[in-house]
Amino acid sequence: MDAALDLGFRPADPERARKLTKAEVTQYNTFGFVQPFDIFGADEIARMRGYFDGLMADLGEAGAYGINCYQARLAGIWDIATDPRILDHVQDIIGENIVCWASAILSKQPGDPKQVPWHQDASFWSLSPARTVTVWLAIDDADAGNAAMRFIPGSHDKGAIATSAMGRDSVFHKGIADAERYGAPFTNALKAGQISLHADMLVHGSVANLSDRRRCGLTLRYCPPEVRITDPDWARGVEAIVARGSDPTGQWQHHPRPENDDIRATSSPHVVGNN
Repeated sequence: MDAALDLGFRPADPERARKLTKAEVTQYNTFGFVQPFDIFGADEIARMRGYFDGLMADLGEAGAYGINCYQARLAGIWDIATDPRILDHVQDIIGENIVCWASAILSKQPGDPKQVPWHQDASFWSLSPARTVTVWLAIDDADAGNAAMRFIPGSHDKGAIATSAMGRDSVFHKGIADAERYGAPFTNALKAGQISLHADMLVHGSVANLSDRRRCGLTLRYCPPEVRITDPDWARGVEAIVARGSDPTGQWQHHPRPENDDIRATSSPHVVGNN
């Protein structure tokens, strides 16, 4: 982890909230997350599920667990990332200028023995300051039974927490071994079509999916344009969308809506992580 990164938490202003309530913004500031919010209806999410199933099938084994960072290369994901119903929630946390810099379709199959260890997302990224908000959109119902993501409430303002080596059943080689010293886990249970929002330094992870139900979701990473990429090599794998407002800094290259929606006709520029 780059010691020069600013990984401190900056609270959102509850008085500026328009879509969220003041209490919801205060919850985000206090605990590092807020949920659930109804976004897509049953018909919409059914179409999305079919769309994502098709993308994963087209990639075969390579797409079985997840599909990373196609938000500027596939029209369907671009459309979700720029949906105003999602952006209205994000705006109340990071402001009216919104950059979507990453996305990931994450699919935990029934009986998947792999766990995602406790971790802080921003520790994997070359971004500073830490101002990314992750939207987690449930494509399938997610609950404790099928390994929904779990949060450690209030762990987002503790700075970088030391990691240690993880075992063979872990998706990541390193994780936070004793995260629960910061508090009891909260299960991010969501119905298909709902979203949660969480801060980039919030400790989170998920256990093995030992159920007979898949758990699939889409993560979307949003930040204000004043966030900068600190590693030029890492930057080459980022294809951003100025999803709302503008970029007065001029540092984020905006990618317009692609005409392509065939994942076999393109490739992922970067792999950012799993939840």
